[in-house]
This record gives sequence, C-alpha cells and structure tokens, in this order.
Amino acid sequence: MIAKKKIKRNPYREAYALGQHIRMSAHKARRVIDQIRGRSYDETLMILELMPYRACYPILKLVYSAAANANHNMGFNQASLVISKAEVNEGNAMKRLQPRARGRSYQIKKPTCHITIVLRDISLDEIDQESAMYFKKPGWRNKHTNRTYHDIYTSQSIGNGGLWDKK
Repeated sequence: MIAKKKIKRNPYREAYALGQHIRMSAHKARRVIDQIRGRSYDETLMILELMPYRACYPILKLVYSAAANANHNMGFNQASLVISKAEVNEGNAMKRLQPRARGRSYQIKKPTCHITIVLRDISLDEIDQESAMYFKKPGWRNKHTNRTYHDIYTSQSIGNGGLWDKK
C-alpha cells in the first residue's frame, strides 16, 4: 500500500470562512467548488463572477470574507493567497408539506449545505523553503546498491507469457 504523505497545516498561515445553512443542495455547490479548489484568489474571483450558476454568489461572498479575515486578522497580502481547502458538507433538510388531493399531503425536503473556504498565504511557504535549505543534511547516494523488482505478470519464470498465459 502506498503511504500518503500528510501535509501539516499551520493555523498561523491560513484564514478561513465558514457558511452554514446555505439554502442549496450540496451537489450543486460542489459543482462550483471543484472549479476553484487550488486556484489563486484573483483567479477565483474572475471564475466565480463569470460562471452562470446560482451557487456562485454565496461562494463568492465566502471567498471575499476569507480574504478579509486573512488581511485583517493575519496581515496577509491578497495577491499571494491561494485556496488550499474548499469543502461542502450537507446540512439539515427543511421539511415542508405540500397539500395534495383528497386531504393528503406530500413532504418537500429543502436541502441546506455548509461551505468552508480556507485561504493559504504562499509567500510564507517560499520563505520556509529557503530557510530549510540551510538546515538540510547533505544528500548521499550509494552507487553500489542495485534494486531488482520482479513483476509477476510478465515474469519469465512462470511461463513464456507470464501469469496470464493460457496453455
């Protein structure tokens, strides 16, 4: 199994905005969020202003709010902000009744969602990489080490055609 490298999040480099109980389905909001994840702040604003979806407006307000939090609370420059994390979770569904024939009623579920936008300052990452170069150990490589990997699907030891050869 391939082990994924965990990225350590530093709360002093990130600013976020959280919108709860936004009156739209999480599926429709994810369609927009997937387009802006990982992009710069300026590029995100252009994308959200030009997309024709109704979900763009509350997401645009959250991006503005997260940038204002980053600028006011932490003193980050808006030109160096990147959306590092953007997620949409389902909220409560408001339940309403629609009258139907013969005195019956039909339940209507109006979904809500919770949207989180996290902005990261990339100018601080560049400073950390430059300072980490001074503390890094010199790299060494053993030229005499030779690794051999045996592939069971194409190996000649099983037969002529490997594992999938039918005889």
